[in-house]
Amino acid sequence: MPVISTERLTKRYPRVTALDALTIDIGDGVTGLVGANGAGKSTLLKILLGLTEATSGTATVLGHDIVSDGLALRSRVGYMPEHDCLPGDMSATELVVHLARMSGLPTSAARERAADTLRHVGLYEERYRPIGGYSTGMKQRVKLAQALVHDPDVVFLDEPTNGLDPAGRDEMLSLVRRIHTDFGISVLVTSHLLGELERICDGVVIIDGGTLLRSSTVADFTRSSDRLALEVLADPDDALVALADAGLEVVRDGLLLLVALEDDETYDKVRDVVADQELGLVRLAPRRHHIAEVFDEEATRVIS
Repeated sequence: MPVISTERLTKRYPRVTALDALTIDIGDGVTGLVGANGAGKSTLLKILLGLTEATSGTATVLGHDIVSDGLALRSRVGYMPEHDCLPGDMSATELVVHLARMSGLPTSAARERAADTLRHVGLYEERYRPIGGYSTGMKQRVKLAQALVHDPDVVFLDEPTNGLDPAGRDEMLSLVRRIHTDFGISVLVTSHLLGELERICDGVVIIDGGTLLRSSTVADFTRSSDRLALEVLADPDDALVALADAGLEVVRDGLLLLVALEDDETYDKVRDVVADQELGLVRLAPRRHHIAEVFDEEATRVIS
């Protein structure tokens, strides 16, 4: 049974359609919901949580109908909103304990769960400070902690890396991945940064203008292409000339050289050029597609 399932789910506002007959099935693991700002990602999460009513269509989460069984559904779901919604005068411990108690945990259990969850997200030492004095990264961790404290079966994370610097994004992405690997909780995470989701997700759903462009596993998205990725110690431009002189079709992509893979002999030709010219081989492997490239291809196909 899918963790999340929608059937022709539609949400219309007076002048815009946020979701347009969206039909998807999302299984266990970490799934990325990808789309540009305004693509309908946040709208979908709010409909699945019962915070916004769909115009038409149906959806289930963990087998619960979002309309008729919303209370049971929400008791099994954690939600990390995109916007800053934290009370600045409360400490992280006070807030997370309060929300744990609201989920039905007794006071002692709520305190224990809050301490464990704040330790997991890296806020244990700072847990008694007022949230108003927290950095953006610390506030994001508080929002993640409150989504996890009641031990849900699935969590919805809306743009969890928003406002974070590169180091903060890496740390948050690691935490998101561990939600499933360490605790077995399914994750639906939204982002407009495709490279982030490629690193941590098992599957990706791409939507644009509220319409499904593609839903697939990351492995399928990033399948091998018909080019070899070559990295050498020598100047890439010198290597490009040497490979071209050997009759190989090659283009430069940053520090990489992308060589057209005609057949198995291409490997031998590249090896010989690298050895004869003493270019210094660092890496030679089939190049894999990036999700961003697939997204661009799908968007172009739909437009045309």
